[in-house]
Amino acid sequence: MSEQELIQQLQRGNEPAFRWLVDNYRNRVYHTALNILQDTKEAEDAAQETFIRVYESIGSFKGESSLSTWIYRIAVHKALDKIRRRKSREKLHKLLPWWMPEEKKSAEGPFYHPGVAAENKEKAAVLFRAIESLPEKQRLAFTLIKVQGMSYEEACELMQQNIKAVESLITRARGNLQKILQDYYDNMKKDNANH
Repeated sequence: MSEQELIQQLQRGNEPAFRWLVDNYRNRVYHTALNILQDTKEAEDAAQETFIRVYESIGSFKGESSLSTWIYRIAVHKALDKIRRRKSREKLHKLLPWWMPEEKKSAEGPFYHPGVAAENKEKAAVLFRAIESLPEKQRLAFTLIKVQGMSYEEACELMQQNIKAVESLITRARGNLQKILQDYYDNMKKDNANH
């Protein structure tokens, strides 16, 4: 089935076509969300929300990008919305801890990506923490290209940015990560020297 045929089937509400779409995109959508959110439960929620949105919005899909780009763009937006809500809740919790006493910071411990080999889990956790502290657009560009392995062209289309803008975001993200990681390792050396 071609992409155009699939889109037509989806727009007609064909359930087997939607099931096929979910089966074929589930893992990639989940990993896109996971790499951005660094939280397995939130990534599962974002993936489900993505497919609900695809189902509800396929009728208005105009084909201005490929179907996969459109789906990933929805997944990225769902993940970024979750980050914004998380940050708002964390701010509110700091201001009014008595109002939301059962609220916990969503990133209690380090994030251990399931795709990272066991011997590299600690280093990856430090890197993911550093990535999380980047400004949103830098974090997104770096995650899509350097973590997901997308091409610059795919990331540009997904982010709706030109190549120069994305290259600039990657350059700034690298510089910021180097500084964050250098500070982290300098502090570790100081802590180890003091013990």
